Amino acid sequence: MRFGIAARFVALAVVWGASFLFIKVGLEGLSPAQVALARVALGALTLGAFLVLRRRSLPRDPALWAHLAVVSVLFCVGPFLLYSWAEQYVASGLASIFNATTPLLTMLFAAAALPAERLTRPKTAGLLIGFAGVLTLVGVWRGIDLSHEVLAQLACLGATTCYGMAFVYLRKFVSPRNPDPVVVAFGQTGFATVILLAATPVIAAQPVHLNLAVVLSMLALGVLGTGVAYTWNTAIATAWGAANASAVTYLTPVVGVLLGVLVLDEPVHWNEPVGALLVVLGILASHGRLSRARQPVLERA
Repeated sequence: MRFGIAARFVALAVVWGASFLFIKVGLEGLSPAQVALARVALGALTLGAFLVLRRRSLPRDPALWAHLAVVSVLFCVGPFLLYSWAEQYVASGLASIFNATTPLLTMLFAAAALPAERLTRPKTAGLLIGFAGVLTLVGVWRGIDLSHEVLAQLACLGATTCYGMAFVYLRKFVSPRNPDPVVVAFGQTGFATVILLAATPVIAAQPVHLNLAVVLSMLALGVLGTGVAYTWNTAIATAWGAANASAVTYLTPVVGVLLGVLVLDEPVHWNEPVGALLVVLGILASHGRLSRARQPVLERA
């Protein structure tokens, strides 16, 4: 069982890190909105199949479904559209690095919305270090000219901002109702599918150009990255605890950058790994892990 959880942890890091590669490949034949729609639709079908196979019943609480509709916009519709649009102009590896800022933005929104999550000295230090990492990623010394590349980087930050708000909203309004995690994921992707289908005539009516690479990428992105991966994440959090499970955040940008370089021959500029390192250090500092790591050294001294 331990090996199974460890294997799922590695698989989760690979699948979520590769999601940005799948988006990039999908854009070769689909528009950004079509990529987002395919992702949520395939994810909803996969999660729905899990519910049927496990004979899980859907809750009848109208308030819960109303909250899940809000979460679907914050957790699926907004981020998936933003990332898909952004990757027209930035490398998939860089998008995966920006995604690593999610824990920092979640902490910022939690401090504003949840009284129990107020900012402490370590959290404030972590936010400042992480913000320095974002500035390094953007390359502020080059100036801000609002080119497509800069706007795309801001879109990636907009996506992680949506994630941050979604996590806080989930904790405040959904988690107290103690719903089944797979039901929550199905509700999010299901509502997102309905929303994007309704908007298709306006935002996703472009011609479709499918080939094997595009089809396989969308299947991997939807079935694995948005469907199966959620069940893996739930199993890991149950077995190892949420804090240990969140360590996958540190691995996904590594996977994303490596795949971008190896598969798409994307360039990597010096400020990208440096910025990513600062973001990870910010996450560690916000949880007090840097001070704990230094403690044994101080005691020996």
